[in-house]
Amino acid sequence: MTQLRVLHTADWQIGKPYGTVADEQKRFRLQQERLAAIGRIRDVVRLQEAQLVLVAGDLFDSPTPATTAVLEVLELIGEMEVPVLVIPGNHDHGAPGTVWHRDDFLRHQRQLAPNLQLLLERQPLVLDQAVVLPCPLLRNQDSSDPTQWLRGFDWSSLPTDRPRIVLAHGGVHGFGGRDYEGDEEAQAGANNLIDLAALPAGLIDYIALGDWHNLKQVTPQAWYPGTPEPDRFDQGDDNQRGQVLLVELQRGATPEVRPQPTGRIRWHNLQVRFSGDGDLDRFERQLEELTAGRVARDLLRLEVSGSLSLAGHRRYQQLIDDLQNRLLRLRIKGECQQAPEAAELEALTARSEDPLIAQVAQQLQNRLSREGDPESDEARRIRTALCELFHFATTR
Repeated sequence: MTQLRVLHTADWQIGKPYGTVADEQKRFRLQQERLAAIGRIRDVVRLQEAQLVLVAGDLFDSPTPATTAVLEVLELIGEMEVPVLVIPGNHDHGAPGTVWHRDDFLRHQRQLAPNLQLLLERQPLVLDQAVVLPCPLLRNQDSSDPTQWLRGFDWSSLPTDRPRIVLAHGGVHGFGGRDYEGDEEAQAGANNLIDLAALPAGLIDYIALGDWHNLKQVTPQAWYPGTPEPDRFDQGDDNQRGQVLLVELQRGATPEVRPQPTGRIRWHNLQVRFSGDGDLDRFERQLEELTAGRVARDLLRLEVSGSLSLAGHRRYQQLIDDLQNRLLRLRIKGECQQAPEAAELEALTARSEDPLIAQVAQQLQNRLSREGDPESDEARRIRTALCELFHFATTR
């Protein structure tokens, strides 16, 4: 029986715009890192001596990527020096007029990546090492199961001495392949769902899936590799991204699957509640643990609540400003309130060198003490005024 070592990957989404990242240079950095991940996939192919690469859809983020991006991708694929089999996904579907039919792709593919084989037809591809059963997406929106053509297939027509691989892109019944669409980083995909239960048991050795951006084993034979470079914040437990899958295959045997790391950019979630200025040291330590001094290699979604003193809030704001410069993106949910401490209020009301500031501060403090509800809109406005007054008095 033929033994085969396959590298399974998907969802490169080259050309992803990262529209939520405001800084143009940082957007470019993220886009370039997705290209660099292809080079790391090439290195895994060489190091692990993979014989075949399977790209299960969404190589590009758009069906009409820029020619420059196409050329860069083709060059890197050509350097893999083993057959690379590609199917279109929902982002880069195979309808007429898309990249796969363009003259620039067809001409340069022959020159730069003759090892790339695009699979646009739902029919078996018989190789020396394996039989590949491609299930490409050929239109932008398709309600049909792309593996449906296999249900009436004559399996006796296939060689029996080599592993059989289904290559498909989409969600699967019983596992929502697009749960991440509530995240602002995600885009809506096609509505094609794959019914794995409708595929014949025992006649398929591996099902190489794409579309779900985290590592996921659906059955012993069916896997999502996740994205080779992470592209969004975690949405819950079991988020494992930034890898490809190295798969050992033999006809009639359960595949042996080993993730291989390829990601470089890190996406973090952090929840912080401030109960006092002492929590700032803990916050600073958490940031250091997450980013380890890296610059322009991390993105952070920060959920913040609670309050700090006026001086503490100034330190917090300086940390946030530094993060904005250091990170590729900082997304803040919630707000850290400012609540003047007794010593800070006393310092304002006792400023003999600034009698006007002291008088205004005393009036604001009196109004705040008369306010029955400390969380009322009026109390919030008074505290804001005190904060502004403190900032004015201490930064002149």
